[in-house]
Amino acid sequence: MIRQGQGLKKRAGEAVERLDREVARYVLTPLVDDVREHFADLPDVLAYLDEVQADMLDNVNLFREELQPQAAGPFKIPGVEQLPFQRYEVNVLVDNSSLQGAPVIVELNPTYNNLFGHVDKAAQFGMLITDFTRIRDGALHRANGGYIVIPVDDVLRNPLAWDSLKRALRNREIVIEEASEKLGLFATESLRPQPIPLQTKVILIGNPQYYELLYALDEDFRELFKVKADFDTRMERNQENAQSYVAFVCSLCREEELRHLDASALAKLIETSARLAGDQDKLTTRFGEVSDIVREASFYAAEEGTTYATAEHVRRAVEERIYRSSMVQEHVREAIVQGSIYVDVAGSAVGQVNGLAVVGLGDIAFGQPSRITASVAMGSEGLVDIEREAKLGGPIHTKGVLILAGFLAGRYAQDKPLSLSARLVFEQNYGGVDGDSASSTELYALLSSLSGLPIEQSIAVTGSVNQKGQVQPIGGANEKIEGYFEVCRAIGLTGEQGVLLPQANVRNLMLREDVVEAVRAGQFHIWPVSTIDEGIKVLTGVPAGVRGPDGAYPEGTVNALVDARLRELAETLRAFGKEPEGSKTSNAKEETNEGQPETQE
Repeated sequence: MIRQGQGLKKRAGEAVERLDREVARYVLTPLVDDVREHFADLPDVLAYLDEVQADMLDNVNLFREELQPQAAGPFKIPGVEQLPFQRYEVNVLVDNSSLQGAPVIVELNPTYNNLFGHVDKAAQFGMLITDFTRIRDGALHRANGGYIVIPVDDVLRNPLAWDSLKRALRNREIVIEEASEKLGLFATESLRPQPIPLQTKVILIGNPQYYELLYALDEDFRELFKVKADFDTRMERNQENAQSYVAFVCSLCREEELRHLDASALAKLIETSARLAGDQDKLTTRFGEVSDIVREASFYAAEEGTTYATAEHVRRAVEERIYRSSMVQEHVREAIVQGSIYVDVAGSAVGQVNGLAVVGLGDIAFGQPSRITASVAMGSEGLVDIEREAKLGGPIHTKGVLILAGFLAGRYAQDKPLSLSARLVFEQNYGGVDGDSASSTELYALLSSLSGLPIEQSIAVTGSVNQKGQVQPIGGANEKIEGYFEVCRAIGLTGEQGVLLPQANVRNLMLREDVVEAVRAGQFHIWPVSTIDEGIKVLTGVPAGVRGPDGAYPEGTVNALVDARLRELAETLRAFGKEPEGSKTSNAKEETNEGQPETQE
C-alpha cells in the first residue's frame, strides 16, 4: 500500500507538472508570437525567443513561487537578493530606434573601455560578482553601422586602444574583454560576451605629422586607413565664404547668448580673419581663435551696455589679447630705446644693416630688429658665418649664407678669382639663428662693406635671396613691419624710417590701423623690391648698375665699386704671395753652401 501510494503521488505530481506546462504554454505562446512578429527577419532573435520560452516552461515553479509571500528574515542585506526573473531580462546595449540615418559618434576620450565596452562588477561579501545585465557598451557599439570620429593623438596615447582598434577593424568584430587579461595580468573570472559583428567607418583626426609617422612605421595603418583628407587652415576670401562667416558668428552668438555683431564689427572680424590667414585674399579656418575674439568683443559690448558689438569692440578684443602676452616684446623694445641693444634708426653706416626677425611665444609672435654687420679683408677663406662657427646658426641659415657665396661668384668672379675673407654676424645674438629670411640683409651689408657705400640705418630689411639676386618671400611680414614700427615710434618717427621687403609679400600685408595711418601720413614707409639691385639702390641711394657689352659696370655704381674692390683684393693677394727675386737667390746660395766648411779671406 505504501509503494502504491508513492507511485500514485509521483504520477499525480507529473500530471500536475504537465498541466502547469500546458497552461504556461497556452499563456506564453500568444505573447511570444507577438514578439516574434516584430523580429521575423532576425533569425538570431527568433532562436533566442524559442530558448526563452522553453526555459520558462522548464521553470514554471519560479513564477508560482514569485507569487508567494517571502518570509521576512531578521536581517536584510541589500544587493544580495537576486530577482527570480532577472535571467529573462534583456540588456539593450545600444538603441538607435529613434535615430534618423546612420549614427555618428565623436569619442573624445578613446580609452580601451570607452571604445570597446566593459563588464561592471559588484562587491558582495568580499567577492566580485557580475551578470549579463552589467555588460556596458562602448563607442564602437554605438557607431556600429555608421561612423566614429576619434582624435588620433588620444587613441595612440591610451594603452591597448590603438592595437585593439586595428584588430577590431581587421577582424570586423567587437570583443568585450577585460583590459587586465589583454595585458597578461591576473584578473577576476568574468563573463565573455560573444563578439559582435562590426561594420563602421573610423575617422581619425589630428596633425598631419601623425599621418606621416603612422604611414611610414605602421603597416596596418596603410591597409586599414586608405582615404586621406587634408583640411586647410585657410579658405578663399569671397562673398560666399564671407556670408558663411557671418552665419557662423550669428550661430555662435545665439547659442552662447552673446551680443550680436553689427555690420562694422563683422567687417572688422573679416579683416582680422585675413590677417590671421596671412593673406589679403584668404580667411582663416581656425574658428577657435575667431570665436574667442567674438566672445571677448561681446564682453566689452555688454560692459558698455550696448545692444550690439561694434568694430571698436572687435579691435579692442584683438589688442587686449596681444597686450596680455606682450611683456617680452615690451622689454626688448625698452632695451633698444635705452641703448642696451644696439639698433640705429637714423644715420648711415658702412657694412651695417638692420635685419628683422620674428620671435614666437606660443599665442603671439612679434618682430624684433637686429643689427647685422659684415667685415671684408684680404684672404682666401671666403664667407665665414660667425653664427655657424659659434654653433648658433641653424642649417637653413647656413644655406642662406652659402647662397651669398654663389651670388658673388656668379656676378663678380667670372674674370678673376674670388679672393676675400668676409665675416657675417648678428650682433648681440645669444640665442641662436635659423631661417634664410635675413640672407638678403646679409648680402646688402656685404655689398656695402665691399663698395664702401654707407647704408641708411633708418631702413630695416627682410627677405631671402637666391643665387640670381632675386629677393624671395618670407613669413611673418606683418609682425616684422609692426615690430620695427613700434621701435621707431618709441625712439621717434622722422618720416625716413621704413621697411624693405620682398615684392611677393605685398599680398600678405594686413597691417594694424596705426601703421597704415603712419604710412599714409608719410611718417613710415614700405619699399617692396624684387631684386638685390633694387634694394641696394634704396638703401644707399646709388644705382646698382648693369654690366655693359664690354663686361664693365658703369662707373660709380654699386656693382662697379664692388667689382673693383674684389679685383684689388685678388691682385693684392696674388702679389703678396710672390716673394722678391733677391730673396730667392739668397736662399738658393744658402742651400748650396749648406754642409760645406766656411772659408776665410
